[in-house]
Amino acid sequence: MTKRQLMCLACTAVVVAAGTGAAAPSPARARHTVRPGHSIQAAVDAARPGDIIIVLPGTYYENVLITKRLSLRGQGTKTVIRPPATAAAPGTPVAPAAPAASGTPAASGTPAASGRAIACSQADSGICVMGTAEHPLVGVDIRSLKVSGFKRNGIWASYTDRLSVQRVTAAKNGVWGIAQERSTRGLFSDNVARDNVESGLFIANTVDREGGATDTRGTVVRKNTLTGNRIGVTVRRVRNLAVHTNDVTGNCGGIFVVGDEGEPGAGDMTIRDNRIHKNNKFCKGNSRLPDIQGVGIVLTGAEETLVRRNSIRDNVGSSPLSGGILLFKSFVGATNTDNVIQDNVVRDNKPADLANQGTGTGNQFVDNRCDTSVPAGMC
Repeated sequence: MTKRQLMCLACTAVVVAAGTGAAAPSPARARHTVRPGHSIQAAVDAARPGDIIIVLPGTYYENVLITKRLSLRGQGTKTVIRPPATAAAPGTPVAPAAPAASGTPAASGTPAASGRAIACSQADSGICVMGTAEHPLVGVDIRSLKVSGFKRNGIWASYTDRLSVQRVTAAKNGVWGIAQERSTRGLFSDNVARDNVESGLFIANTVDREGGATDTRGTVVRKNTLTGNRIGVTVRRVRNLAVHTNDVTGNCGGIFVVGDEGEPGAGDMTIRDNRIHKNNKFCKGNSRLPDIQGVGIVLTGAEETLVRRNSIRDNVGSSPLSGGILLFKSFVGATNTDNVIQDNVVRDNKPADLANQGTGTGNQFVDNRCDTSVPAGMC
């Protein structure tokens, strides 16, 4: 047959398939089952991109490094990941955000992957999801398990796209419960983050250097329960995301939006329909922040952020950050500009329900139900 005839036959086959409703076959997603006493990491290493790993109820003492697209599914809080009994091999500790500098994420067993595995274990995080700047890791799904007791983070992600973390409990970890940097389009939904030393949920541009805010391209933080942490949710030097319908209570502070003098500025986000009550735990200050207690929502160095329809009650403290909704003067001189605080119920917060500090311009306080404000007249 001529080349043209072969092309016609191929076209005919496509038409026939379409007419019969047939679809091109897609590779099957293999399932790997991990039982108590077995290794989650071994299953991750054996999996092909797109596979599903089912982790049965039990306690697994290990760090887990993910560098390929897959789904890791536990059986709720009965599937627990805790620190391994033995420490990582000796060496200089590596920051949790230190993936290979370039290239495609390496397969497990190569020097690059081995180095990142050591980075995850030496940094003592429970689950590390790590891509690279040139090749962000796309489409990892983690759900229905518990990560607890790690010296640093429960779940740590760097250079990811469309990471999904759902129905995870992150408890009593030494820094963040669930954290993401250098990443886009993440979904963090229906998780419980409690009693972590720093933030329950932490979304940042980068943790190891200064720089302007990065576009998260629509990251969503929703329907999470955050309690007993230093801060419930921190979004630092990022733009274009939504934080909504979360229950934030019993922390030192509720929700922090943090920017600095870098360009572009942090902001262009929505914080709505959250319940932020009684965040009255006391946390001593550090080099970056004063003491934290009784904090509802704080914006510092933020722009074009909408804070709407939140219930913010009974947040009481004597810290410079205390109160219901506070536009706080940044320690590095960045101002809050063009933010809209609207339709919130802000009651019984002390020293004030609403406060606007600093020299920022264009900030609006509209139709909030509150009793006290600084300056007066915003309620």
